[in-house]
Amino acid sequence: MRPLALPLLAAALIVAAAGCAAPVRVHRVDSRAVDRELTRSVTSSGELSRDTHNVLHRWGLIAAYATRPDDVIGFLHQTLVDGREGPDAAFALAELSFQHAERDHRGPQERWRRTEHYLAAAVYAYAFLFPDDPQDVPHRFDPRVRRAADLYNRGFTLGLPSVDGRSVAIAGGCYPLPFGSIDIAFDERSLRWGERRLEDFVPAAEIEVRGLTERYRRAGLGVPLAAGTRPLDAAGEPEDFIDPATRVPVTAVLRIPTPRAQLARQRLQASLALYDATAIEAITIDDRPVPLEVEPTAAFAYMLAEQKFWDFELKSLLGRTVLGKEPMRLTAVQPWRRGRIPVVLVHGTGSSPGRWGDMVNDLLDDPVVRERYQFWFFTYDSGNPILYSAGGLRDLLTAAVARLDPDGTDPMLRRMVVIGHSQGGLIAKLTAVDSGDKLWGFRTRLDDLLVSARTRELLRRLAFVKPLPFVERVVFVATPHRGSYLAGSWIAHRLAGLIAMPSKIVDAGAEIAQGNPDFASWRVPSAVDNMTPGHPFVRALGPMSVDPGIACHSIVAVKSGPPYDGGSDGVVRYESAHRTDCASELVVRSSHSCQSNPATIAEVRRILLRHLDDGAAAGRIRPSEP
Repeated sequence: MRPLALPLLAAALIVAAAGCAAPVRVHRVDSRAVDRELTRSVTSSGELSRDTHNVLHRWGLIAAYATRPDDVIGFLHQTLVDGREGPDAAFALAELSFQHAERDHRGPQERWRRTEHYLAAAVYAYAFLFPDDPQDVPHRFDPRVRRAADLYNRGFTLGLPSVDGRSVAIAGGCYPLPFGSIDIAFDERSLRWGERRLEDFVPAAEIEVRGLTERYRRAGLGVPLAAGTRPLDAAGEPEDFIDPATRVPVTAVLRIPTPRAQLARQRLQASLALYDATAIEAITIDDRPVPLEVEPTAAFAYMLAEQKFWDFELKSLLGRTVLGKEPMRLTAVQPWRRGRIPVVLVHGTGSSPGRWGDMVNDLLDDPVVRERYQFWFFTYDSGNPILYSAGGLRDLLTAAVARLDPDGTDPMLRRMVVIGHSQGGLIAKLTAVDSGDKLWGFRTRLDDLLVSARTRELLRRLAFVKPLPFVERVVFVATPHRGSYLAGSWIAHRLAGLIAMPSKIVDAGAEIAQGNPDFASWRVPSAVDNMTPGHPFVRALGPMSVDPGIACHSIVAVKSGPPYDGGSDGVVRYESAHRTDCASELVVRSSHSCQSNPATIAEVRRILLRHLDDGAAAGRIRPSEP
């Protein structure tokens, strides 16, 4: 047995050592494994971060948390309250509370426990981000800062659900917490948005967006929401251009003064504030600037979806829109604000404001554009005579300027930019030209027609136009200045025969034909007629130059590469869209609907920034920022 004694003794020692500690080994891992470890958190993967795991390990609570999470959370809460733990525990408690709500309270009877743990996660995360002692403020490179902000935002969202669970309850009251309750004060005056009241606060982070190319988020603190609106006066809609389906990007912030000291109490005090993200992008907490979390794309997409633009595009062409008594109107995505330049977007034939979605979404992500401009949409029945639609735009813009700024004290309102696509480009042009009598097109003078004074005034207003004094720049996008070959097709003219004209135009046409024998066979032209190559209207308007005091730019779409002569976008030939009298012209490789093309959007952005720089050079506006 002696020869076996030494090996047996060595084996026994090895076994004993193995019972004390595991051997330490290291090996290289790939970059994906590194990223997973560095970014692991409850909100991203459902797993606790390494930081929280370290806190549990320090107190020997890893096994206990798996079976008694409430006890472990309660113990760590007490260590934070009595000072045995600091910021590390605050962050760990935020993660543990959020995970506890996600894992263990799924049934309908457990809903109240879920919400109180979610809300507790937000409270703990706030205590980590804004500690009572300034020395405990986490440094900006601490990865837990972003995770804590996410825990705060999501915990707040899920901790204050509405009765139906589809929105966030923005209201004051007393709410339960696992360790007590929290009294939340809320000033309902912050629900006012212009002449409207905000309501129905849908969490923007939970909205899936389809149909827009990009989704923009601005990281920060707070719950980003897509808020609905209703008029303050229930008797009618305010004259603010806001569509009833508009969704407003707002951010809710729950402030908890001295959070760590309050955690020792059974009843915490907090205040809830609501911020209009179109006007406010940062707030101050504990004398520190804090950016707001904003989800503008989600709110914008929600609005476009609820307005159902796509459902009435064909109806709009045929003159059977769902716009009711106002077939022509201006709408905006936010109330008018002094000092911001209106950009008026005019859609094309058989189209709608929704076609500008990608462009507006991208442009509003630019901080300079977002601060200096406001976007208005012109909606109209696109089968109507172009002069009639243009007259409606001119009237609406004139009335808007007079109503919004009757004293003329806002110079930015009078630096308007009008951008039109396709037929919309021709309508935009009619805000910026002095036509003289070139658009009348008849041998018989208007004053010699045998018509009523009302009809004569209508014809004079539509056919004899002068530049609007508040329009400073126009942009033509895929515009058929010399007509569209598609409009001249047999199919297009058969479709034009189905267009229902406005009664005002039909009555005027009948009056002209009845009282003037030379006009017996004349009929009111549709927009399709107006854009047919060779039609008197497009022959008159096409070569007409924009007023010298108004800058113009052209964006031409061509499907093929250079040379562009003979090319087209499928609707308009290059030769028809091309102009030599504009300050700039850009050819983009695209089909006719090029509003979403990145090159088109980049060019519009360049033009808007140049508009600011030109105003600065003239001493009318501060220069744009890079």
